[in-house]
Amino acid sequence: MFERFTKDAREVVVRAQAEGRELRHPVIGTEHLLLAMLADDTNSAYPVLHAAGLRYDQVRADVVRTVGGANRILTDDDAEALKAIGIDLDAVLASVERSLGDESWTTPPPEPERKGLFRRPQRGTRFGPRARKVLELSLREAIRLKHREINAEHILLGLIREGEGLAAQVVVGAGVSLADLRSAAEDHLRNAA
Repeated sequence: MFERFTKDAREVVVRAQAEGRELRHPVIGTEHLLLAMLADDTNSAYPVLHAAGLRYDQVRADVVRTVGGANRILTDDDAEALKAIGIDLDAVLASVERSLGDESWTTPPPEPERKGLFRRPQRGTRFGPRARKVLELSLREAIRLKHREINAEHILLGLIREGEGLAAQVVVGAGVSLADLRSAAEDHLRNAA
């Protein structure tokens, strides 16, 4: 399937992996594909998303708020549990920052590189089931539209068609209709041809 991906679409996939690593998420989800399309204004899906009012910074903030990010060690539930026993998490974290510095305690030491058969994959490089489904649906969207190649707009159409991942939730939460976004993406594809 990836042999049908244009350079544009491949860059979205690679950027999605980078987004997952930066956020220290164990798997690549639909949200990372959406962030990848918004991160680079040279990919073909960017104008469609931008015209719909979606912005990288806001989408990333929504993702971090929903699932956490690189600087998040404990969940809100953890903080509430600690608060119940009289521990103020914010005060503890501030004290640690003063003692050790801003980044020393949030960044884990690098894992030693492993070689051979039992090498573990890098964190944030494995695609989750919904993201894999989006990539599969991007192929189906290209076939449906009788296109020989898959580009970033087809990935966007796959993301919309999947419709249940975090990316779709973030898009809808931003007040953008998935049906309207689909129409805009298809119009953009027709005008580009």
